[in-house]
Amino acid sequence: MTQAAEPAKPSIGGQAVLEGVMMRGPRSWSVACRRSDNSIAVERFPLPRLSERHPVLKRPLLRGCVVLGESLAIGIKALMISANHSLEEEEQLSDRQLGYTLAVSMTLFSAVFIILPVLGTKLIENMFSGLSEDQPLLFNIIEGAIRLSMFVGYLLFIGRFQDVRRVFQYHGAEHKTIYAYENGDELIPSEINRKYSTLHVRCGTNFLFIVLFMTIVAHFVIDIIVDGPLVPRLLVRLAAIPLLAGLSYEAIKLASKREDSVAFRLTMLPGLALQKITTKPPTLDQIEVAIVAMKAVAEDAADETPGSETPVS
Repeated sequence: MTQAAEPAKPSIGGQAVLEGVMMRGPRSWSVACRRSDNSIAVERFPLPRLSERHPVLKRPLLRGCVVLGESLAIGIKALMISANHSLEEEEQLSDRQLGYTLAVSMTLFSAVFIILPVLGTKLIENMFSGLSEDQPLLFNIIEGAIRLSMFVGYLLFIGRFQDVRRVFQYHGAEHKTIYAYENGDELIPSEINRKYSTLHVRCGTNFLFIVLFMTIVAHFVIDIIVDGPLVPRLLVRLAAIPLLAGLSYEAIKLASKREDSVAFRLTMLPGLALQKITTKPPTLDQIEVAIVAMKAVAEDAADETPGSETPVS
């Protein structure tokens, strides 16, 4: 894996979308998509800077919740933009239709990855008399293992579809282009493709793995403190998600500054391994799209303080 040197520039994050890439800088964000006629459409928007209006939100943990909340909102809007760019004009979906589809998808995702692991652990508990909720550490390790296995299985399954595989290729193009930007290289598709890895320490896949790992510890503590029926404990777990997200963001931010540290490299290895599923080698045309998205936000980022914000990529 090619490791980026410590960035001398403000961090830029991103996201793969349908036939394109979203890039997020300190001041703006952009979406570049490959149209059916092979042209590249690009749109650029100012970044909502909530922490500028409310400095308290720049504090550790709070800043993670703000950045990730903004990232979710921007990511959804970027998906809507890319979906409509990839469709013919008469087939384009309304914001309401896209919003409804995403809401249903997120609800199903939450149900599958939050509730099913708990039910699966309860089933195992009933099958084996030696396991009970009186052993919260073992109970939560099993639940966490089920959740992680389901997550990896889900990624492997959807990666078999050609459309999803193309999104994973754009994900790889996004990471390679961010590495080139961080190292101050000229943004030439062939050079970017040759020099850089598709794996990046600030990747959202890495972030999700850290969250999944932290849930094992957090749920263990919650099950000790909140002793009682399952439903109240589930509600407390849900309420703890913003805190876990904030802690995970701080871990990613710290890791991005210590990429040369052996300890941090070892810590990031499981998340980087997952990226071998969620990123695929891109084509030069896909890197070209990522470059267009990068150039749309890089100029605005020039005057920002390096490391002032660490978006997830």
